[in-house]
Amino acid sequence: MIENTYTLKELSLAEQFARLSRLWKMVADRELSPLGLTHPRWTALWKLQRLGDNVSQKTLAEALEIELASLMRTLKQLEEQSLIERHCCHNDKRARIVSLTSNGRALIKQMETRILQVRQNLLSNIDDQQLHQLTLTLEQISHNALDTLSKPIATPSKEQ
Repeated sequence: MIENTYTLKELSLAEQFARLSRLWKMVADRELSPLGLTHPRWTALWKLQRLGDNVSQKTLAEALEIELASLMRTLKQLEEQSLIERHCCHNDKRARIVSLTSNGRALIKQMETRILQVRQNLLSNIDDQQLHQLTLTLEQISHNALDTLSKPIATPSKEQ
């Protein structure tokens, strides 16, 4: 994929976004692999840290934008590594609550250093004004996409 012969000019804007997302993920995954973390594991830990402790598995899955069933294997692995703990919710015995352990918090500190380095490397040669404008543009595109998704789909008329 990296040795792809396509230039960014040959790709549509959506393809450029997708390619950039994949490349950023690949760089981050490579940087975090020495810590023994796969992409699903480090993203789950990172999101859990950002959400705060005592988050339901369902909330974590929603924040990661994945199905709960997909998250379960990752949580089991993180629990086996003593990076998270899971326990039943006091108010709803069906719900499971996820928290970072002290080992998990220590690993997050190592991850932060590496993730910040990735960000710094990927955003090098981009000044603050360019980055600010890019952020505003991405926020507007996201807003437009969410707005579009909130509207009903137009159904074709029978005459078509």
